[in-house]
Amino acid sequence: MSETLVPSEPGRIFADPSAYGDPVAWHETAAYLRRESPITRVSLPGYDDFWAVTRHADIMEIERNPEIFTNAPYPTIGPIDSRPSEAEGGSPVNTLIQMDGQEHKDHRNIVNEWFKPASIKRMNERVAALATQYVDRMADMGGECDFANDIAMHYPLQVILSILGLPEEDHLKMLQLTQELFGAEDPDIGRAGEDAGVLQVLLDFVEYFTGLAADRRNHPTDDLASVIANAVINGDPIADMDVMGFYLIVATAGHDTTSNSIAGGLLALLENPDQLDLLRSDPDLIDRAADELIRYVSPVKHFLRHCQSPYTVRGVTFEPGDVALLSFASGNRDEEVFEDPFRLDVRRANASSHLAFGFGRHFCLGAHLARLEIRAFFREMIGRLETIELAAPPTFVQSNLVSGPKTLPVRYRFR
Repeated sequence: MSETLVPSEPGRIFADPSAYGDPVAWHETAAYLRRESPITRVSLPGYDDFWAVTRHADIMEIERNPEIFTNAPYPTIGPIDSRPSEAEGGSPVNTLIQMDGQEHKDHRNIVNEWFKPASIKRMNERVAALATQYVDRMADMGGECDFANDIAMHYPLQVILSILGLPEEDHLKMLQLTQELFGAEDPDIGRAGEDAGVLQVLLDFVEYFTGLAADRRNHPTDDLASVIANAVINGDPIADMDVMGFYLIVATAGHDTTSNSIAGGLLALLENPDQLDLLRSDPDLIDRAADELIRYVSPVKHFLRHCQSPYTVRGVTFEPGDVALLSFASGNRDEEVFEDPFRLDVRRANASSHLAFGFGRHFCLGAHLARLEIRAFFREMIGRLETIELAAPPTFVQSNLVSGPKTLPVRYRFR
């Protein structure tokens, strides 16, 4: 990547959703900050001040110290006036990404077994069958589709619905709510014109999942929804809002992040046809390529951590109350870790060192499942492709939390 001019207000890229709509400019600015100010103080109107942490090693160090850098009181960045106040009852749901310490450990243990590699292996046949189903759908679309909306959004959601045990007729409802939650800032996706749109989306999720929990308590099955609905901690049932939080994080994060990785991964391969050719000639590379595609796309852009006691990282001393924004998207292009980080390299030896799943205590529960889905889909699609190219320029979701291609028009021919 070429050297760039000093950008104005470089810290804006971490908070402003529209900045993520231009990934090239975003990464140029992040690279400038990694060189000149790897941990930089950011003050923006309407936001709490925060420290943007852009280097891989510094993000890892903060993640290794979860007692000093906590998730609470809020795990993601947003305008001050968009956060529910304590007087308003705070967030309507409680999820793993909002928990710390023993509370986090106890709740994570409820579902941990479901997402370990040995358990994920049970999904191999189902995931492979769904990959085939959606490549078949692609083949039936006449050689042209919007890959992001027609394929990538639907396939991971079907996998998650299978794990939770939700009926297929609820597919479109879950898809809509997930898009509205993670794309709330995007003018084409969010509930435009509504006050507190994100809060309303959360309440819609709560309404749906309340009925699901009641059904699984009355009629438990062998799905994950039943495990969550009937979970106990220290002999007591978990709170209703914690049940809602589990359903929310599994149904949304388990779907939207993977769909962005698949759509963004295909775009990366189209922009680097030599890498697509490598996968065609040696399908065994797909296993390693999955992590490289995830690194390159980095669908989860950040999480926040809140300092509880003085701690120094790279010469910067965080004081109690300071907020650290861990920029995973920047850390995954860190020149200190990844050779030629702006180059897609499906043979990259250390691709799995990426931070897209976080690190440490808060490492993503669904990491093994996401890899399985990405490998299964690209193995199926690439094995059948004859040609593929962009049919029009892609567009990108404007969101500072989870984002990737919003539209990805492609033209293709299968064997």
